[in-house]
Amino acid sequence: MRGSIPCPGPEFVRYGGNTPCVEIRCNDRILIFDAGTGLRPLGNLISSEGNNEADIFFSHAHLDHIGGLPFFGPAFNPKNSFRIWSGELENARSMKDVFNNLMMAPLFPVPLEIFNAKLEFKMVKSGQAFTISKDIEISTANLNHPQGALGYRVNFDGKSICYISDTEHRPESIDKNIVNLIQGADIVIYDATYTDEEYPNHIGWGHSTWQEGIKLCDAASANKLVIFHHDPSHNDNAMDEIATLAARERSGTVVAREGMVLSL
Repeated sequence: MRGSIPCPGPEFVRYGGNTPCVEIRCNDRILIFDAGTGLRPLGNLISSEGNNEADIFFSHAHLDHIGGLPFFGPAFNPKNSFRIWSGELENARSMKDVFNNLMMAPLFPVPLEIFNAKLEFKMVKSGQAFTISKDIEISTANLNHPQGALGYRVNFDGKSICYISDTEHRPESIDKNIVNLIQGADIVIYDATYTDEEYPNHIGWGHSTWQEGIKLCDAASANKLVIFHHDPSHNDNAMDEIATLAARERSGTVVAREGMVLSL
């Protein structure tokens, strides 16, 4: 749930300190969005349940979104298989190249080949829609982030969840790419790193505010907004205040907490 860097310690207990990793379950199909440090405890859960495959979707390859993969326990099991999806972004390498470089001396003691599970790497173009099964459709959109990022929408069984991390809003106008992607969605997980008061000091950093998330959801007639990618300087008390203000501004809005489960 945390952006930029993990935040351990007593000030971050209620909302959590791991970097982005979101799981969506469509019946028995597991979809994982980003592989921040939250991927390690998710991997432990997947292993304990006996699940042996999943699709992992990357918004982009900045460190806070990939740092958990070398510690993803299920990837060491030769009985498991994972499909790894990423976007054809500006100057982007394939995720396989990214992880080959990450898991290379002097950054890491063992190479990507230490994983015994079957890893299948797939690239998608921004704006592309595709299916990963007969009843799960994925839509994508380009996000406004340094070096690029990809937003996702999952449609399954008449329900839809959108994952929008990382993106910077456009103060002069609403981002139509995002409005189109989240149109009528049941849940929108949105990068709300800053407040409107903080944002002017972070222009160009590639992140947005919870107030802008509300504007986008209103414009798209989306249902529940989930505030996500919390700033490392926002401790539990700060997040409590944001949660109160956001819910007052738009009923049903929630702040993401580590381990939070929402059902549709």
